[in-house]
Formats: sequence, structure tokens, C-alpha cells
Amino acid sequence: MPDDSYLTVTGLSRHFDISEPWLARLVSGRGGRLLTAVDDVSFSIAKGRTYALVGESGSGKSTIARMIVGLERPDSGTIRIDGQTAFDPVSGPTQDSSLRQKLQMVFQSPYSSLNPRWRVGDILMEPIRAFGLISEETAQQRRVQELLDQVGLSAPDADRFPHEFSGGQRQRISIARALASNPHFIVCDEPTSALDVSVQAQVLNLLKQLQRDLQLTYLFISHDMAVVRVMAHRIGVLKDGRLVEENEPGALIESPREPYTRMLMDSTPRFAGGMAG
Repeated sequence: MPDDSYLTVTGLSRHFDISEPWLARLVSGRGGRLLTAVDDVSFSIAKGRTYALVGESGSGKSTIARMIVGLERPDSGTIRIDGQTAFDPVSGPTQDSSLRQKLQMVFQSPYSSLNPRWRVGDILMEPIRAFGLISEETAQQRRVQELLDQVGLSAPDADRFPHEFSGGQRQRISIARALASNPHFIVCDEPTSALDVSVQAQVLNLLKQLQRDLQLTYLFISHDMAVVRVMAHRIGVLKDGRLVEENEPGALIESPREPYTRMLMDSTPRFAGGMAG
């Protein structure tokens, strides 16, 4: 792994018990069953860069994202973020709040990831208060306005509810919420897949601009090769929980080693047409 890695994942695995209930197994004589969602995956992301995990639904990419942010516990492997161990098999997940502050996530659905009963200002204020970043209320309000401006929204939007916004605007709010804790690393789990194509390009350009301005490091999860070509500095291809190919976008697209990678490209209708840079 390179020395400048911000995130390093080594030997990550996750299995899910999908066995029938005990009594049903006793009657049928069938044993237990384990589903391998992630199988011995290793990769690293350099600071200020974007690493994309791409694969079909069920390939394990979202499970990896959830393990990195602590929403799933790995069965084996280690996760290191900014030189700190976020998870290892002996001690488990870290309880270091400073590490959690550095790490945020933008979820796939802008419709379900925002509390519909909270005004936008309260949604953005929550991480500021939770991490004790700003104590004075007027300064907190200024920070909320700054966050809205960073994602292309306006100060009056703080008083509105999520249902008053379009899907693209809601995802901008989700991005602003992720920025509220002053993170260094953001996991983007299919952040544009629920959006129209024209809106997708706007959100992708926003993420790229924020990365340049704030020196953010991204793990970008997607099934869409056209999207990862736009976003990623390096791409890992997942199939059945295993990392089957890894390369820079140009080399991967020009000379894929795996037929599965070629299949992913062929299944993306917009791949040949290009998107916003």
C-alpha cells in the first residue's frame, strides 16, 4: 500500500447467516448457510483522491462502505483511516470521536436520508452541535449559511423542510450535512443513482469542486461505469464480494483484464456518450 494512503483496507471480509430457522433445519436435515458478501478485499486511497468501487447490485460494494463508516462490523480484516486503526479483529471498532468526525457518508436516496420533520437548518446544525464544533448560536447560524452556500443553496432554505425541495436539491442538503462536521473523508454510496441524468452531472461536478476546495478524500460507490469514469482517480471492480480488477480509469477502460469489467461497460448506455468533466 502507498505511504500516502488516507484509507487502507486490508483483508476485509463479511458473511451473513441466511440459514433457515433452527426448527426448520432440524426437520429438513439441512445445515446452516452463510452468504459471503465481501471476501478478502484490500485497497487504499491516497489523500485528496477518489477511489471508486464499481459492480453490480449484490457485489458487496455497499457492504464495504457500511463497514468503513462503522455501520457493519467486519468478520475479519483491518481498516485504517488517517493513520488510525478504525477496526481490527482484536479490539473491534474504535471509539475515537475525532476519527468519527473526520468520516462522513452521503447515502443513495436523498428522499429517505433526511429527517422529514426537521427543517434544513436543524439538519445541518445537528453534527455541529454533536461534535461540539461551535458553541455560540450566532456562529452556528453563520456556519449553516456557509454550508448552504457551498452546495449551491441559499440562506432562506434553512427554514424549509426536505419535502419542499427537488431530489437534486435534497442530495445537496445531504452533502452539506456531511460537510458540517468538517470531515476529511466522505463515503459516497451511489449518491446520484436516484437522480435524473442532467441532475447527476450537476451533483458530480459539485462533489469534484468540493474535493478541490476542501482537499477531501472520497470512496465512491457505484454500478455505473460512466459515473466512475468522471469521478475516480482509481477504480476497483467488485464481483461476488471479491476485488477482481483495479486500475486507473483510462487503463481500465482501454484495456480491461476481466470480461466482467467489459460487461459492466457494455451495460452502461451512456458510457460511449460521455458526461460532464
